Amino acid sequence: MRAQTCCFTGHRKIPRGLESKLARRLDATIEGLIKNGYRFFGAGGALGFDTMAAQSVIRLRERYPQIRLILVLPCVTQADRWPERDQETYRSIMEQADKVVYVSQEYTRSCMFARNRRLVDCSSACICYLTESTGGTAYTVDYARKNGLKVINLAP
Repeated sequence: MRAQTCCFTGHRKIPRGLESKLARRLDATIEGLIKNGYRFFGAGGALGFDTMAAQSVIRLRERYPQIRLILVLPCVTQADRWPERDQETYRSIMEQADKVVYVSQEYTRSCMFARNRRLVDCSSACICYLTESTGGTAYTVDYARKNGLKVINLAP
């Protein structure tokens, strides 16, 4: 299953005006992986790129019914303090996911890193949106590279 699984990681903030171009590149990249046998797509449920990636898989599932969206979430309360609109999007994605996995029941200092490692450990490819050399996305991409994943960075 790992050979057929791709995970996503990326920044929470996507520059204005870049969203639609990035969404098109994301769709095309996922489609390319599907054509190469990928069936499972793991997203971490965060705002920004994670949300965009999950929505892309949901959209593409209409054309490719064999693909599955797996949400690997850091904790049950991840979205509790988000703005209501973002919480609605989050709930909608959860309802449409094929599987939801929680790394921790409650928030801990390490649950985000545990989520990121779980996504990488179960995948053979990682689609990312990485523009900075520090932070959670940089850590996850570095971890993916060290673990031999094919890393595809969609950042310009």
